[in-house]
Amino acid sequence: MDADRPVLESQSEEPEHGAISQSAGSSATSATPAQSPLARRLFLLLAAVAVLYGFVSGLRTISDPDLFWQLATGRWVAQHHQVFSTDVFSYTAAGQPWIYPVGGSLLFYGAYLVGGYGLLSWIGAIVCVGTIALLLRRGTPITAALTIIAVPLIAKRSSPRAEIFTIILFAAFLSILWENYQTSRARLWLLLPLMLVWVNCHLGFVSGLALMVAFAGMDVLEMLYSGERRHDATQRLRRALPWFGAVALCTLANPWGWKIYEAVLRQNRAMAEHSMWIAEWGKVPLSRTALSQAFSLTNGDPFYLLLVVVVIATVLALLRRQLGAAILMVGATYPGVQHVRMDSLSGSVIVVVAGSILYTTVLELDARIPNARARLVLATTAAAMFVILGVVRSADAMKVREMALSTYGAGPSWWFPERAIEFIQRENVQGEIFNTYIQGGYLTWTLGPGRRDYIDGRAIPFGSQAFMHQAELMQSSPDSSLWRAEADRYNINAVILPLNRFESALGDLKNFCNSAQWRPVYLDETAGVFVRRKPETEDLIRRANVDCATTPLPGTNIDGPEAIRFNRWADTASVLAALGRNTEALSAAEQAEQALPNTYFVPWIRGNIYYMMGLRADAEREYLKSIAIEPNVPLVWFSLAAVYKHEGRIPDTIEAQRKAIQLSTMPQPAELVKLARLYLDSQQPKAALDTFDEAARVASPDLLAPTGAYSLSFEVDQGRAAAWKALGDPKQAAAFDQKAAQDLVPRN
Repeated sequence: MDADRPVLESQSEEPEHGAISQSAGSSATSATPAQSPLARRLFLLLAAVAVLYGFVSGLRTISDPDLFWQLATGRWVAQHHQVFSTDVFSYTAAGQPWIYPVGGSLLFYGAYLVGGYGLLSWIGAIVCVGTIALLLRRGTPITAALTIIAVPLIAKRSSPRAEIFTIILFAAFLSILWENYQTSRARLWLLLPLMLVWVNCHLGFVSGLALMVAFAGMDVLEMLYSGERRHDATQRLRRALPWFGAVALCTLANPWGWKIYEAVLRQNRAMAEHSMWIAEWGKVPLSRTALSQAFSLTNGDPFYLLLVVVVIATVLALLRRQLGAAILMVGATYPGVQHVRMDSLSGSVIVVVAGSILYTTVLELDARIPNARARLVLATTAAAMFVILGVVRSADAMKVREMALSTYGAGPSWWFPERAIEFIQRENVQGEIFNTYIQGGYLTWTLGPGRRDYIDGRAIPFGSQAFMHQAELMQSSPDSSLWRAEADRYNINAVILPLNRFESALGDLKNFCNSAQWRPVYLDETAGVFVRRKPETEDLIRRANVDCATTPLPGTNIDGPEAIRFNRWADTASVLAALGRNTEALSAAEQAEQALPNTYFVPWIRGNIYYMMGLRADAEREYLKSIAIEPNVPLVWFSLAAVYKHEGRIPDTIEAQRKAIQLSTMPQPAELVKLARLYLDSQQPKAALDTFDEAARVASPDLLAPTGAYSLSFEVDQGRAAAWKALGDPKQAAAFDQKAAQDLVPRN
């Protein structure tokens, strides 16, 4: 190899052209420099690792509850041969407007009929691999390396549900538009059929429109420059705009025409509400602790690494006068920071755009190293590091995660209330069934079309008030007038409580077990069924009555793979602990630990059991053990804060409480109020006032609205009054005391 030529440079160029095909200040839209044979080989190696890693990460058991109301949608449309525009699945929101693309639902339903849940799992893996392949299209070794980093972001959004169409079609749009930006020769007509599919499969099609607007804006920015850059940008924009307009018009080719945009607007309004209670719509926690874990070889969050890449690539883009590319990267990163659910789309943009910019920089640096052997060693060593990362993380992706809803493989997940549903069907329980938010889709699919649900994951037909009302019911005694009125209004004769440790009503289990109006007739480690005392249910109660204090748990023998054994024993421990059956709960936790050693969940659940037994020193020991295994779990830090508070260790409580809040992906207004009161207790009124203000800022309007009883706004304003009093400002204290009194007056 010629020592005067850079290792990664195309061997077809003339020597005097140097390391790259364009200078730092020349046209930003030139194609990525051609790759040398070595660069091509490194790209193929890294791309193969990325694809393999993507397949392993994408092949997961079915776990997303939204898939089930989408399956029910496909079944309904297939059976009725029409598309509905109002809710048909719920008895509480029946007839409410509901517009949602049905193409994906029909595809899922057809796949289920052909290959069951196993084929649906394979569809998730195929989409994950397909998305990765699109990001690697026209890629470089740097693009492939960044793709390896981004695989977990893509894989976690590739779980079978309608969103997967946005994941893969966004990557397709991005690939075509970036190619056009670089070469002016992309086949833009491909955007038309892609959008036709997209608009009929998922509301995320608007992100494709946003991409087209972004790339048009980039060309407008290019026109600020003179000479060839302005000319190329003008020609490219003239060629692209007719296609962009045609794609926009193509979005009207759906069953509702322009009304699809009404659905998009409703969905966007719901996003702000979703962020208050749904983790995937929460913000990415940008805390020091979370950032410190980003570089972990196995369980680091790749989004933090990509944020570092964005900073570096943006600086380089600005130095090269690639203002459009810099704005695109930063603009695309913002949604990923604001909503965990969007980090996959953000990651896709970072991989493609930053990969191109960084590759050009690498070629420049490569040209400055005179020794050919040194260049070869550096290139192969860097590639080897990413190969090792991909291989190690591929192996890690197949391991069982203690708090993961799905496991590696195909088929249904373990956490759905399958046996409880079988009991309801077998006993033909009459009347309507109350269910919680996450369960609804599964009930609609398994008990439908003959039965409807109380609420499900389709937030739009129900609105935030329905979700808040469901939460209010779950926080009330089942013998309360609130429950009685709800049951009378909708003829609710049964309640199915989720008891798995992810979306559980464990805190309500004892209340239902001890209820006079509702009696347990079925109980296992994933769900409980309770029926209302009425003449028509007395026979069922007599035949199937369950004694929560003694009924055997788990309900059936536990065997099979370690994932099944661990998850069922972990859930059993959680249910037994909720019932106060502490000795049995500790034994179940030990069984879970034998199935899967060294998890943070087992010491955490043991800590909870010890805490309920009054053994706070033992609880603290277990919580600290859990944190040592996994330091980024907010729930464990909240638990530790509770122990410290009971022991009167206020500074330690404040530190643990603040750490938990920083690690949370969702707003924590109630926990912020607790923290603010801790500051008051420790004579830190200024910190308390700031924290009360933060609680009010992150709380949803529903939480702050006066209700005529206790409300968060009352707590916040009462706390502000105390803080101002401690700061020596009686006027402000009196004003907030008065406001706190007004918070108890409900608004009409």
